[in-house]
Amino acid sequence: MKKSLEKQRHSLAHVLAKAILELNPKAEYAIGPAIEDGFYYDFKDIDVSEKDFQKIEKEMKKIIKEDLEFKKKKVSKKKAREIFKDQPYKLELIKDLKGKISIYETGDFTDLCEGPHVKSTGDLNPKAFKLDRTSGAYFKGSEDRDMLQRIYGLAFETEKELEKYLEKREEAKKRDHRKIGKKQELFMFDEEVGQGLPLYLPKGAILRKLLMDFAMDTYLAHDYEIVSTPHIANEALWEKSGHLKHYAEDMYGALEVDEKKYRLKPMNCPFHVKMYNSKTRSYRELPKRWAEMGTVYRYEKSGELHGLTRPRAFTQDDAHIICRPDQLQDEVVSALKITKYIYDTLGMEDLIFKLSTRDKKKKEDYFGTDEQWEKAEKALEKALKSFGQTDYVIDEGEAAFYAPKIDIDAVDAMGRKWQLSTIQVDFNVTSRFEMTYVNEKGEEETPFMVHRALLGSIERFLGVYIEHTEGVFPVWLSPVQAWIIPISEKQTEYAQSVRKKLREKGVRVSVEGINETLSKTIRNGEIQSIPYLLVVGDREKDSKTVNIRFRGEKKGEKTVEELIEDIEKKSKK
Repeated sequence: MKKSLEKQRHSLAHVLAKAILELNPKAEYAIGPAIEDGFYYDFKDIDVSEKDFQKIEKEMKKIIKEDLEFKKKKVSKKKAREIFKDQPYKLELIKDLKGKISIYETGDFTDLCEGPHVKSTGDLNPKAFKLDRTSGAYFKGSEDRDMLQRIYGLAFETEKELEKYLEKREEAKKRDHRKIGKKQELFMFDEEVGQGLPLYLPKGAILRKLLMDFAMDTYLAHDYEIVSTPHIANEALWEKSGHLKHYAEDMYGALEVDEKKYRLKPMNCPFHVKMYNSKTRSYRELPKRWAEMGTVYRYEKSGELHGLTRPRAFTQDDAHIICRPDQLQDEVVSALKITKYIYDTLGMEDLIFKLSTRDKKKKEDYFGTDEQWEKAEKALEKALKSFGQTDYVIDEGEAAFYAPKIDIDAVDAMGRKWQLSTIQVDFNVTSRFEMTYVNEKGEEETPFMVHRALLGSIERFLGVYIEHTEGVFPVWLSPVQAWIIPISEKQTEYAQSVRKKLREKGVRVSVEGINETLSKTIRNGEIQSIPYLLVVGDREKDSKTVNIRFRGEKKGEKTVEELIEDIEKKSKK
């Protein structure tokens, strides 16, 4: 986000709070930051619906027209408490602040804020913002705290940019993977089963399998080995790995078995480490590349769940590479090449590479030695350059506490960025589990370990991919590749014989429309995004052909053999 735009959005959040207080003087206000596409503010003791937006926007535009200055002041903690004596949420925020307190005055409205802001409300474009929606939000994001009402606004530098964003969002609604998933009968959720737990219907399960098979076959072709691990483990394992200390709030509660506590796994890595440590390893054995389609379980707050892109149970195309320090760079380059191949094959060629490093001013916040960090960061940077990626972004301070990483964003058909792939070095696990190998001198050394998930979460990837393709999958990935549509019952036997021939060649095909009109069945097939619609009537039956529609385009008659050849050609990755 551009700094100038961030200032405008943050300033509009203050204008929104002032407008709400003008309309409802008893309202309590909490927090109001700039966000990716606009701003929001959280309030207590208001009851605002979308029908009130016009009135609130009118008040905001009045404040903008008044050209009120944003005045920054520094006050003592005591003075700040006096200013906000009637605002309990501000008083609580003040408790956590040290030294002089920064406030902003805008007319008779005062907010607790570090800024920055525009010079005055008159610098804001009254035609380039729009109130968008409301939702509930817990104070400080904690379910144990008060539920507040959050009002969201959209904001851009120009009216044209706002209009363009709204048009794009309307397009996004049409592409919503939850809507397409229901229409194409791919997956579902059920409250009685549990929130955030996807159920794959037959077509969705085939789609998921095809994607996972493609990924795993690719890894096998690059000398990975397959492993498989349980869904639960003794709580002692998660204590040793550090997950219970650092990750407990994202894990499910303990299950008691034989008077011992077990946990559903949030990650696969401790299992892979245990297998590595099951015997002494020589430097000649490395690297070890172990891959698993491992289903993990993480507690996501109910308000953050969003179809497949944010579930509570998901499968990762997870792999761990255990290697010598001198092998690290080459292993990362290989992982980058595989990632590019996978996304190119899936038609998502636009990737953004980010190198996340530690904040060198806060070294004490990170696990591992300076030497380990320098080696790992240099190896990742050299790997990116060796791969040919010179325009990567360096995100200082965005590394995990235990090591640097490369994150890869995929850009979808609408230009949205999705963080999907991660290549992550780990010093923490190798140290906690005392992982070693015997070097050429017969001495024990600590290996490097690289976590890498290239599709990331299969569920999240599918959610993104469904929206990217609008449910129109490549022929090789389509759950159903062809429908055979007999014009009447007289051609049903012939349609079934064609189906049998296609099935023998591995084509995913069914006979449809026996009890429906031809036009309705064709329309249903197009809605379902079935690549091949094969119409058979008496003429096709007599000539042993099918009449082909491919993606809505008429292709005329072909023999079954010609059809199979065409499907095989279009199914190549």
